[in-house]
Amino acid sequence: MSSRAVIEEISADEILDSRGNPTVEVSVTLSSGVTVNASVPSGASTGEFEAVELRDRDPKRYGGKGVLCAVKHVNEEVAWALTGMRVDDQRLIDEKLIETDGSESKKVLGANAILGASLACAKAGAAESGLPLFRYLGGANAHVLPVPMFNVLNGGKHGQGGPDVQEFKLVPLGAPTFREALRYGAETYHALGAVLVDAGLSTNVGDEGGYVPQLPSNEAALELILRAIERAGYRPGEDIAIGIDPAANSFYEDGRYCLVRDSKTLTTDEMIAFWADWVNRYPLVSLEDPLADGDWAGFATLTRELGSRVQIVGDDLFVTNRKFLQRGIDEHCCNSILIKLNQIGTVTETLDTAQLALSAGYSCLVSHRSGETEDTSIADLAVALGCGQIKSGAPARGERVAKYNRLLAIERALGEDARFAGRDAFRHLRRS
Repeated sequence: MSSRAVIEEISADEILDSRGNPTVEVSVTLSSGVTVNASVPSGASTGEFEAVELRDRDPKRYGGKGVLCAVKHVNEEVAWALTGMRVDDQRLIDEKLIETDGSESKKVLGANAILGASLACAKAGAAESGLPLFRYLGGANAHVLPVPMFNVLNGGKHGQGGPDVQEFKLVPLGAPTFREALRYGAETYHALGAVLVDAGLSTNVGDEGGYVPQLPSNEAALELILRAIERAGYRPGEDIAIGIDPAANSFYEDGRYCLVRDSKTLTTDEMIAFWADWVNRYPLVSLEDPLADGDWAGFATLTRELGSRVQIVGDDLFVTNRKFLQRGIDEHCCNSILIKLNQIGTVTETLDTAQLALSAGYSCLVSHRSGETEDTSIADLAVALGCGQIKSGAPARGERVAKYNRLLAIERALGEDARFAGRDAFRHLRRS
């Protein structure tokens, strides 16, 4: 990298995400002339301990959701802190951002301001090096294409009026390549639409492109998905498995799990039994946030009872934070972690958390957010980590498909060196 590759200018702007809410876009210009942009997603279903997303709270603009304060922090404090630094030392850049904020939760500058700058610097470093982002972050051995998890049926906070369970996902782990996995998912997504039409159900879509039908029970969603897999010509559990993200925080009240669609109010033990019954009867390979994020004892019990048969993913439980992940490792909670850049706020902290998980035998699932942008960095991140799993919504809506199309481009660029993770991405399947 040229010795001239220092950060010359950083600026930010307020743009809109896929839900029509404001978010932050950051531009970094190097002294060599390289200029790149990075934009920051936003979640609807968020963990209590996520890094703080700074909003203006001005009711006269965007219902209080404006991000002009975060933009101002980038244009002033962040620009002052980073201008003149070499762009190829990502860890030093991120340490400077954390130091400038000075809080554990990034509440001063805002995690949206900090991540925008961190990610833009990483992209600028890659561009200056002449490397794709996945190679810049992952090194010479980054070559594993992830299994995509397609959120094809929405509920919870992502699909009002749908099931209590937030996401029902297609997992085409039996495909031979990423390209074919994308085809499996797209064909089954359209088959599901036809199944819903035949049943007289709505094909309106939620935040992440999945259908949002009104169903008599949560289990009815699984039955519809099985029919769609078969209608598309695939074998449930062999070609395409199923993953779910209950996002249990959204239906946890006063120490009980309240499933409105099933007219059930369950204790932790009863909720664990509920999921065990589903695992017994359906080709489920991944349970994400099946319990509330404060239910550590419940997660330990669930992991002990089901962890050798199904991937149990901590999202709200871990919030991409090494401290919470380490507690999970120590207390034997979950066997997998969701990786979201904006939960922790910098590129290096994200990489560090993922590496800790992988070294402890946990799988990693790189994830988008419900409020997305056209930025495709998470596709590169998944390949850089070699973790073998990504979720970016349904194979529909431009901000979702952009990530999948980026993975197609990476697969094409890798050529014969590309390897699709397939069933090997799910460590519990190899043990069972």
